[in-house]
Amino acid sequence: MASFNSNRPLASKKKTNPLLKFPNMAWIQFTIRILLSGGLVVGISEVAKKNELFGALVASLPLLSIAALLWLYHDTGDTEKVAIFSQDIFWLVLPSLLFFVSLPLLLRKGLQFWPSFSIALTLTVVAYWVGLRLFSGEEAWL
Repeated sequence: MASFNSNRPLASKKKTNPLLKFPNMAWIQFTIRILLSGGLVVGISEVAKKNELFGALVASLPLLSIAALLWLYHDTGDTEKVAIFSQDIFWLVLPSLLFFVSLPLLLRKGLQFWPSFSIALTLTVVAYWVGLRLFSGEEAWL
């Protein structure tokens, strides 16, 4: 996927993770990443069951983004890729905020959970689509 600012030069120097030369190590790293990411989601939902505010605090932390940035650097050693990826994450957070504004509004208006969730998710997908089109500089909207 192209970055929002395609004019930025990518660093040509790549560092390959030496552990990835061994096929079993690549699968082990992949499995660890899946388990850590899934564990974060399960852990956050369990915390939210006991304390909504603390659960929301933990969920609002960019833990998956931070992990992805660390893994990207670990795998490539390319600081320019990390910088571009970090900046792109920032701009893509903005459309996601629409979900967290629209869902509580719809629920408080008396709409049931699933219709509210579906509408909020649809609004967010549309916001992402518009945001990606605007930031990528594409003129064709289809």
